[in-house]
Amino acid sequence: MAIHNDIGKEGENMAVAHLVKQGYKIEERNWTRGKLEIDIIARKGETLAIVEVKTRTGIFAGQPYMAVNKTKQRHLVLAADRYIKEKDLDVNARFDIISIVLEPGKNPLLNHIEEAYHSPLR
Repeated sequence: MAIHNDIGKEGENMAVAHLVKQGYKIEERNWTRGKLEIDIIARKGETLAIVEVKTRTGIFAGQPYMAVNKTKQRHLVLAADRYIKEKDLDVNARFDIISIVLEPGKNPLLNHIEEAYHSPLR
């Protein structure tokens, strides 16, 4: 497995631990349908959080959350819409980003951005 995959997996594990500690129930991890993909689907009360996790080993290219551009947002909105329709859910959906910086020799920095962007579909 490539190093960036290991870093991504470590970041996703940290994100799940953070969400559980905050009272979320993890519904799905790495949900896919064709080219549609969602890192984490979590529920807290009547809210479904569609969570994109971005992990980097430094901020030389900017904060990790900056990688969730408009194109990625559109893909996540389509994926969330598909998931909600498949499961026939009646929930409020929210799009979050968990941005993690894992710099060697430093404590990890985790930033959970709730409602990072809005869907035109819901």
